[in-house]
Amino acid sequence: MTEDSTITLPRPSLVSIRHARPSDLAELTEMIAALAAHHGDASAMTLETLKRDLFGPMPWITALVADAGEELIGYAILIPLYRATEGQRGMELHHLYVRDGQRGNGIGQHLVARARDCARAQGCDYLSVSATTGNFAAHRFYEQLDFIPRPVTGMRFLQPLA
Repeated sequence: MTEDSTITLPRPSLVSIRHARPSDLAELTEMIAALAAHHGDASAMTLETLKRDLFGPMPWITALVADAGEELIGYAILIPLYRATEGQRGMELHHLYVRDGQRGNGIGQHLVARARDCARAQGCDYLSVSATTGNFAAHRFYEQLDFIPRPVTGMRFLQPLA
């Protein structure tokens, strides 16, 4: 254990990046909560909701996982996008997460590469990702992977449908 109380885990010898399976739901739900906590938020995600959105009759998202054999050490969630005026399909890299102790091992880069491959396979013209304004480490990470910063313009409005 280091002075700042973080634990550095050994790098897994073999990590596969694959599509999530129903057997991954518990670990995925836990990692979604960990990402929310990292940003100071609480997660309302449940196993049932994640199962519906990944494997239900109308799947809404795609999840990729970094499988280290004994456990999942990261994930990415993808959501389709569309630019009607340009006639372009896109994919939003909605979540990207790598567990504490595994960051810096290239897992995030591999998840992004697989997300890019998935988007291309679905005929997408672009991959999009956002990062909070002050998250400079994320900005640098995405820029190093050839993402181009674009300003956010306008307001987004929401209307609850419940």
